[in-house]
Amino acid sequence: MTFQQLRYAVTIAKNKSMNRAAEELYLSQPSLSGSMKDLETELGFPIFLRSNRGITLTAQGEEFLGYARQMLEQYRLMEEKFIEKKLQKQKFSVSMQHYTFAVQAFMELIGRFGMDDYEFAVHETKTYEVIENVKNQISEIGVLYLNEFNEKAMNKMFREQGIEFNLLFECGIYVFLAKTNPLAKKEKIAFEDLQGFPCLSFEQGKNNSFYLAEEVFSTYEYRQIIKADDRATMLNLMRGVNAYTLCSGIICNELNGSDYAAVKLDTEDKMKIGYIKKKDMPLSRLGEIYVEELRKFKGMD
Repeated sequence: MTFQQLRYAVTIAKNKSMNRAAEELYLSQPSLSGSMKDLETELGFPIFLRSNRGITLTAQGEEFLGYARQMLEQYRLMEEKFIEKKLQKQKFSVSMQHYTFAVQAFMELIGRFGMDDYEFAVHETKTYEVIENVKNQISEIGVLYLNEFNEKAMNKMFREQGIEFNLLFECGIYVFLAKTNPLAKKEKIAFEDLQGFPCLSFEQGKNNSFYLAEEVFSTYEYRQIIKADDRATMLNLMRGVNAYTLCSGIICNELNGSDYAAVKLDTEDKMKIGYIKKKDMPLSRLGEIYVEELRKFKGMD
C-alpha cells in the first residue's frame, strides 16, 4: 500500500467515476484501474462496487477511506511544515445535536486557544449527520444523547460504523419553553399539561427514524407538533405560539437569551449525554480539552 494508491482511491471516491478520476490524476483509465485492483487484492476486500451507472463505495471501503483521508491530510501537513516550510493551522471540528451547552463549550475552547494558530469548525445538525461526520472524520467529536428507548439501536449503529459512545453525564428531562408560556410558572409539568400546546421537533430529513429523533419520547402521540430545522426558529415559535420542546434542562442564557425557561417534566426517565468518536482513535489535545469543557455542565440540571 502506498500514499499514491491512497490518493488514487480518495480521488475516485470524490469523482464517483474512474474516468473522471483518471483525468484529474493525469493517468490512463486502465492504469488507474490496475492500481486499485492491486490495492484491493492487498487489502483483501473491495473498496468500490463498479457498474454501468458508476462507482459506489462498499461499507469496508467507506471505513478505509476515512483513514486514508486522515493519513493524506497528516502527510500534507508534514510536507507543508517541514518541506515547504509553511505554517499550518491545527484543525478541530465538532458535530452536535442542537445543544447550546455544546456550543458554549466550543466557544470556551476557542477562548482558551484563540484562532491565530487553530482553525475551528462546528456543525449543529441532524443526528444521522453527526454520526456520519464522525465516521468520515469530518468532525473529531460528535455530541448527542442516548436513553432507554434508543440506546440499543444507536449502539448497534455505532458498532457498525466503527464509532464508540462515551458518557459525559446523565440528566433529567425538562420542558423548554418561553417564560411567557403559562406552564413556565409550574414547578413540574405533567404530560397532561402539555396537551394544549404545540410540541417542537427538529426535522431529521430522509433519515427520519424514531431512534434518531433529537427529542425523547419520539413515539408519543402529540396532539400538536411542529417540525423545524434550526434552534433560532424554535425559539421564535416558543414565543410566538407558546410551543415547547423536551431537552436536558441545561440552558445557556448567553446564547439563548433570558426569555426562556426549563421546567422539570414529571417522569423518572433520564438522558445520557455523551460524545462519539472513531473507535480506537485517541482524541487530539483540542479534543480532550473540549471534552473537559463539556463535563463542566454535569449537574447543571
